[in-house]
Amino acid sequence: MDGAYVDESRFEPVELIRASRTVVRVGLMLLTVGSGSYRVKNSMSQMGAALGMSSVQAQVTVNEITATCHRGEIYRTEIAQTRAIGVNSQRIKQLQNYCESLTPLGEHADSHVLNERLKEVEQHLDAIERQPPLYPAFANALFAGVACAAFAFLNNGGPVEISAVFVAASLGQLARRAFLHRGFNQLAVTMVAAAVASGVYLAISNALFATGAVETLHDSGYVSAVLFLVPGFPLMSASLDLSRLDFSAGMSRLAYALLIMISAALSVWAVSATFGLEPTPTEPVALSAWALLAFRMLASAGGVWGFAMIFNSPWHIALWAAFIGMIANVLRLELIGVGFVPQGAAFFAGLTVGVLANMIAPRIRVPRLTLSVPAVVIMVPGAAGYRAIHYLNSGDTLQALAYGVEAVFIVIAIAIGLTMARSVTDLNWLRLGREQH
Repeated sequence: MDGAYVDESRFEPVELIRASRTVVRVGLMLLTVGSGSYRVKNSMSQMGAALGMSSVQAQVTVNEITATCHRGEIYRTEIAQTRAIGVNSQRIKQLQNYCESLTPLGEHADSHVLNERLKEVEQHLDAIERQPPLYPAFANALFAGVACAAFAFLNNGGPVEISAVFVAASLGQLARRAFLHRGFNQLAVTMVAAAVASGVYLAISNALFATGAVETLHDSGYVSAVLFLVPGFPLMSASLDLSRLDFSAGMSRLAYALLIMISAALSVWAVSATFGLEPTPTEPVALSAWALLAFRMLASAGGVWGFAMIFNSPWHIALWAAFIGMIANVLRLELIGVGFVPQGAAFFAGLTVGVLANMIAPRIRVPRLTLSVPAVVIMVPGAAGYRAIHYLNSGDTLQALAYGVEAVFIVIAIAIGLTMARSVTDLNWLRLGREQH
């Protein structure tokens, strides 16, 4: 009847709306814990098939998803955004394994069956979201201390510098986690955490120097104290996204990673300027060849283990990552020692990480990213990146350019190694039209 009210909700595909929201929810949950866009898209497609959809098409950035869910001739498009960006290896593992375990329903599934599946999925996702981190804040801070102390040795620090870095990085991570869990802006929190870590390190160093306990301040040690802020997950995810020509995801992740590094570097520069120091490289500690190799293996494994634990990895994943990272990083250092250019050594190290991660991950049913990223973070030239920002702020353009180019080339070399490893161990990776990851 003309002019009569028509309840249009009666004609809405209510089940498709509910199912599409669940698909997008899975994607957002993966984004917030650091998963790459290829994994997000693939898990969304798996969830869509499990909820009776014929296809799911998604556009993903570092914190946004635009998804179109099809069921037969009807479809629904949703846009969603998250402000939370972090890393949680345990949750990536849980979500990926759950999506892979679901069986497709088919677009003509019975309404009752679909509603039961939706209820089951929503309850499972609620349970995953309610799970607290595996480790408390204090333990998480100690993991950061271990990782940065390992960096300190690899950056030619001695026992005193390593101990100071351990304390400084632990306090910096403790401050970082406390502010992030209260919802503060990530860039501001990064600057605060960097200031705490570098400030505590320099305070300890100056106190020891003043009392005569040490003869030098080891100026570059304060750079090691802030390397827990290196955005390894977004950097590596960005590189892998770009290798698959996924520019929206890759460029947004890269921009996010650069903003984090710049925020930390500016804070470190401000603290160092206050103390009148420069992050100059130092000479290595005098050790025999076998002792140096043993300590490099220990530091590489400890650093990777520390980063994996910061990322909320279960113990068995952290230990596998430490094993992979130890082999790859020692190989890189040995290659540099016999005359390889740093980026060439980084390529072979990245290739080693990629091959080992791609062999081990499917056998222990964990995402490759949770093994490969902690293993390569120890090789990301965070110190060179921070030095580039320091010299840029100080007006020394040539030094800034030298360190900046070194950092960029090494990151690119690692990414090429990871990509090549993935390509030779997973032929689907070469097929850009498919999202089978």
